[in-house]
Amino acid sequence: MPDRRTRATGSRSTDALRVRPRRLRRTAALRDWVAETEVEPRRLVYPVFVRPGSGGPRPIASMPGIDQYTVRDLGPLGRELEGEGIRAVLLFGTSRRKFPDGREAWDRDGVIPAAVRELKRAAPGLVVTTDVCLCAYTSHGHCGVVRDGEVANDPTCELLGRVAVAHAAAGADVVAPSAMMDGQVGRIRAALDDGGHESTAVWSYSTKHASAFYGPFREAEESTPAFGDRRGYQMDPRNGREALREMALDEAEGADLLMVKPALTSLDLLARARRRVAVPLAAYQVSGEYAMVKRAAERGVFDEAAAVDELLVALRRAGADLIVTYFAREVARRSRTGR
Repeated sequence: MPDRRTRATGSRSTDALRVRPRRLRRTAALRDWVAETEVEPRRLVYPVFVRPGSGGPRPIASMPGIDQYTVRDLGPLGRELEGEGIRAVLLFGTSRRKFPDGREAWDRDGVIPAAVRELKRAAPGLVVTTDVCLCAYTSHGHCGVVRDGEVANDPTCELLGRVAVAHAAAGADVVAPSAMMDGQVGRIRAALDDGGHESTAVWSYSTKHASAFYGPFREAEESTPAFGDRRGYQMDPRNGREALREMALDEAEGADLLMVKPALTSLDLLARARRRVAVPLAAYQVSGEYAMVKRAAERGVFDEAAAVDELLVALRRAGADLIVTYFAREVARRSRTGR
């Protein structure tokens, strides 16, 4: 029987195409009406870099439009974010002094606890989440305690628990361990519960790949390793089954949310994980992805807004409930103005 699509398509012909997907693409109103995937501002998490001292926001050269803030800057910033429709931030800190064990990371008067308190005071509607790691606080730039030239897993987990408790005590809604230590979620959950912070959620960077796309972030966080690299603890990008295993382990240890990182290279993992895990899934569109889009747009390679929207839709379509992105403010502003 001839394919109906190959027959004549006269307006009165019984052989006319009956199934025409283009009917619902004809106008912008129709396309919006039947769109399957949305990237609402409430789904976006805005990363915020905080440094000690004063002096106002400081631009990050490799990330156009992104600044390092002082704690004093966060009140106005938090109110602006709320006004733009941003619902959540992810805080990253730097330290005045760096020690081998990164001890400023769990100082309850340190930069991140102070930042949490300021944001909670100025913008109580924001969900305040905090990165829990040691790399920006250690003199060697690694994510944990170094012994015999390697990052020691269990002693690092103990210190990450202290960091998480310091952040929770300041009022953080969610703590997000990113060091990729085995058992870190369980140790942090136990430390939070023992410290009376049972209500503080844990958002695990369960699948954090050793990636070339982190370069600009390391400038912003001043966290480039002084020796070696992080491949001994961050995940090998070649391993998909291992990534799913990491997610399952973290969920079993008590993680309330899971994250994959970088976002663009993890679309398959998001889709596979969405069918397996019950907790919310997030994708982190990392600094290199942001810088890549920015630089290409500056050179006229494509329209920035259109490219950003397409990338974020792909992450949502793959299964991300939340997206950490440096484009969050731009997207939220366009959502409010309709442009």
